[in-house]
Amino acid sequence: MNTRMRRAAFAVAASAMAVSLAACGSAKESGDKAESSGSASKGDNIKVGLLLPENQTARYEKFDRPLIEKKVKELTNNKGTVVYANAKQDASTQNQQVDTMITNKVDVLIVDAVDSAAIKNSVQKAKDAGIPVVAYDRLAQGPISAYTSFDNETVGKTQGEALLKALGTKAKSGKIVMMNGAVTDPNAALFKKGAHSVLDGKVNIGKEYDTKDWKPENANANMEAAISALGKKNVIGVYSANDGMAGGIITALKAAGLNVPVTGQDAELAGVQRIVSGTQYMSVYKPYPEEANTVAELAVAVAQGKDLASVAPDKVDSPSDKGIPSKIIGVVALTKDNIKDTVIKDGIYTVSDICTSAYAADCKKIGLE
Repeated sequence: MNTRMRRAAFAVAASAMAVSLAACGSAKESGDKAESSGSASKGDNIKVGLLLPENQTARYEKFDRPLIEKKVKELTNNKGTVVYANAKQDASTQNQQVDTMITNKVDVLIVDAVDSAAIKNSVQKAKDAGIPVVAYDRLAQGPISAYTSFDNETVGKTQGEALLKALGTKAKSGKIVMMNGAVTDPNAALFKKGAHSVLDGKVNIGKEYDTKDWKPENANANMEAAISALGKKNVIGVYSANDGMAGGIITALKAAGLNVPVTGQDAELAGVQRIVSGTQYMSVYKPYPEEANTVAELAVAVAQGKDLASVAPDKVDSPSDKGIPSKIIGVVALTKDNIKDTVIKDGIYTVSDICTSAYAADCKKIGLE
């Protein structure tokens, strides 16, 4: 993968020491993060519960779910199964889904939390039922056995740096709008923190929003309000925390007759096409295959009671737990200059996926044929 591996913005330990987890076939030790009913005796016949947070962002159904299912099969000689549910951005629904997974007696549970705090009691319930929980992409609270995600503060820094590059000498000639993610998502706070660390003092922030549920329509409404409040002549750029919201933002900009640099994240197909056409400046490519494969490896290892040191060399802290075995994955700024070397090279999209008839001329201009 074309990634820049960096430390997480969490309290990551200075060295990648082997994590003291229950080794294959060994007895549990006090304080082990992988403490569960899972053991090597289960072998490959394991049942993995997978709870994803929403289906508005294309990545979850298109990439995460099938990649995780495929890797679990591969790691268990086609004997392991994945039981799946999507919360559709509803925290109470996800809590109910945890209860269902407990009833179904899964051996391990992968959770990408809708609300990292609201899931805490359900994570504890799962542990009490002997089911370890692996946090995926967002660090859920509660007794988490392992975690993997991208370097989320670096995501925000990458977006901020790209926006500054796009603005160039005009960075203080007007005002930018910051469209952050949902307050219920701990990653959103890290994206925001990273972006502010780059942008503060170098641009004038005219309006800033925490966008409810990450919804494009909410971002669109916020953008319309910002343009009205600031005046369209004063808006010179937009920090958007992801591609879905960027779509809503760009719709509002177009309606106002504006075409200014807009950031994004997730390398959604629509976002990549907007980059090709010039209406969106950049996205953040997060190599989903690496993250999905990692969480599958963690889940299978935890279920089988294996040591995690080789899969999770880092440690992170959540508001409720310390020293969670983790693997943090790097990210790449995606612009029209490196589409071939990122999403196409890694098999996320083909040229024909991106360069449909509506984008054929734009693709030709940047040598994407």
